[in-house]
Amino acid sequence: MSARTLLDFGFEQINSRLKKALSTVPSPEAQVPSCASAGVIPTLAELVALRGVAQGRRPAARGWHGVSGHAPSRLRGRGMEYAESREYALGDDARHIDWRLTARSGKPHTKLFQAERERLTLLVADTAPALYFGTRVRFKSVQAARAGAVAAWHAVGEGDRVAALRGSSREPPVRPAAGPRGALRVLDALVRWYAQPAPDDDGLEVALDHAKRLMRPGSRLMVLADAASVVDIPAQRWSGLSQHSEVIALLLVDSLETDPPNALLPFMVDAPGVDPRATDQRAHAGHRVRLDLRTQAQRERWQQRFVAPVDDAIARLKSCGVRVQVLRGDAASESWLGLLGRRVAA
Repeated sequence: MSARTLLDFGFEQINSRLKKALSTVPSPEAQVPSCASAGVIPTLAELVALRGVAQGRRPAARGWHGVSGHAPSRLRGRGMEYAESREYALGDDARHIDWRLTARSGKPHTKLFQAERERLTLLVADTAPALYFGTRVRFKSVQAARAGAVAAWHAVGEGDRVAALRGSSREPPVRPAAGPRGALRVLDALVRWYAQPAPDDDGLEVALDHAKRLMRPGSRLMVLADAASVVDIPAQRWSGLSQHSEVIALLLVDSLETDPPNALLPFMVDAPGVDPRATDQRAHAGHRVRLDLRTQAQRERWQQRFVAPVDDAIARLKSCGVRVQVLRGDAASESWLGLLGRRVAA
């Protein structure tokens, strides 16, 4: 038995329906989540309320040449749009030599680039069933939605276009858009995706395949995922994504998974053949089991089941040039913002 067994029994009893509010955004103070859904189901009101947290951390940046802008590109030869080619001059970066034009003309030429004024920030939402669980403050799925909202608001604050998608062959991605309208579209999708486990979830690998088609050099990719989903992705896939883009991964965990108590843990197991979506309480007549985490053998199995995938995911992502942070359900949803602009430690 594992902590995810508890999820299957408890979460599916919730039948709340979410109301969309894209046309008129409610005041965060005027719409407070009910006690029944707080921390279990994300609400649009709480995601909108994170705007001030996300955009109030840093002032607008200024370009290297004195040009004001929300998110000026750093001239590194990456994340830039090709403008033209001219003859090579002393001091030009040899990495930007236009080899084709050089071969045709017989004279060395170099490529010139212009900064992109709107970068794409793409959110990839893992909707694995293991995320719809939590023991402190909020479910991992709610934390994923909140972290994604922080990323969306931060992106539009820098002048980026924002988009989002999940691993589904039937639901199209949220198309890139700038400004508050683009952020609200992403927030609405996060509320829907993390309200309950998706019946058509095709996995994180499918989501990354879709993301690869949308991304351009210089884009920022934000992955919200369970560690077990991350380790199932080949390392070559992560390396390919981070080669021309900024990739950030947040691993959603619960305190019970990473720091279990030294005690007996009770779990409820559904009866065989019962539809977990049934609303009748009697349909869930199952049995209660206890997992004894006071024994060394059980704690080792627990560590192997929950902690080892997190450690493996961190090591794999860092080796592939991906910035990664573990985000617990009881942590501040904006605590990962320090990853932005940071180099990946070797």
